[in-house]
Amino acid sequence: MTTLLLTLLLTLAQALSPGARPLPPPLVVTRWWDPPPTPYAAGHRGVDLAAPVGAELRAVGPGRVHHAGPVAGRGVLSLTLPGGLRTTYEPVRPLVAEGEEVTTGQLVAVLTEGTHCATPCLHWGLLSGTTYLNPLTLLPRPTPRLLPLTPQDD
Repeated sequence: MTTLLLTLLLTLAQALSPGARPLPPPLVVTRWWDPPPTPYAAGHRGVDLAAPVGAELRAVGPGRVHHAGPVAGRGVLSLTLPGGLRTTYEPVRPLVAEGEEVTTGQLVAVLTEGTHCATPCLHWGLLSGTTYLNPLTLLPRPTPRLLPLTPQDD
C-alpha cells in the first residue's frame, strides 16, 4: 500500500513538474535522498546539492511562500507548489516573504553557511502532506536525442 501511494505521489510530482532548477547546472549531489522506513526513523529527507555560500537559489516552480525564516537556528524557505506539493531550501537567507507569490525561476533566496554538510551545500526537500518525496523528480527531464551511427559503430 505504501509503495503504491509513493508511486502515485511521484507520478503526480512528475506530472506537475515545474521545470526549473534551484541552482544553475551542473547540479552536484553530495548526499542522495534516503527516505526513512517510518516517519520518525533515521534517513535523509531531501538531497544535498553542492554550492558556494552566496549562491542564488531559484523557485523550481510557481507557487506561494509558505515559510521564510529561521527554523532551529537555520534559515529556511518553504514554497507551496501547484497540487499542494511543498519544497524546502536550507540554510538560506530568504529574499521573499510569507504569503508572497513566486514564479518559476524567480530568485528567492541566497545560500548561507550551514553545518548540515562538510562543505557548503543546499539541503533541498519535497513534501506531499507529511510524506517526503525525492525533490529531484521536480527537475526538468532532458530531451532524448538519437545520434547517427558512425562506421565504427556497425
